Amino acid sequence: MSGTSIIQKHEETQLAIKLISLGGRIQMLESETNLSRNKLIKLYKEIQGCPPPKGLLPFSTSWFMTWEPNIHASIFYNAYSFLVKNGLKSCIQTILKAYQLYLEQCQVSHKDEPVLGLTRAWILVKFVEKNIMQQSYCTACGGLFITHAYHPQNTFTCSLCQPPSRADKNNKTLKENNEKCLKVLSTLSNFNSPVVTRITA
Repeated sequence: MSGTSIIQKHEETQLAIKLISLGGRIQMLESETNLSRNKLIKLYKEIQGCPPPKGLLPFSTSWFMTWEPNIHASIFYNAYSFLVKNGLKSCIQTILKAYQLYLEQCQVSHKDEPVLGLTRAWILVKFVEKNIMQQSYCTACGGLFITHAYHPQNTFTCSLCQPPSRADKNNKTLKENNEKCLKVLSTLSNFNSPVVTRITA
């Protein structure tokens, strides 16, 4: 990082700390910061208390199309799209803010692991930018959901309107959760959170 200012180094370190704290993988950190791999690994160990996971990032699109991940991925991407349409740049900071909104809408506690991890959320944005995935309207509820790119128009039915049989196994609050998800996914303006005002101000 020769020639990089102390302030920039500090900002990139702070960004790396935030990404690691939210579960970001090393490959993601390398892509979004100019910090060395060794420094990122040291930061990861210090924050998470263990070495970073090895192996490739999950680059398959099929995960996003299974019923529950599709709902969560769609909520996140609706938040991201909402922020971009309200004037924020398409960048890692906007992804972080959209992920914050996603966690709020899904009311994920610190004890629970979110269905959609930060690294997958980041990959999803890249997939849409590269025209590998897109948003499609559900023919039943009109919500915007993540689908494969070039999915034929007026042929998609979401897993909230047509849930798989295995979804009933965890139906303690299924109806309530589905109603809340549909409200968020039906229009981009339905992010009921004071965070939105702060983020887009």
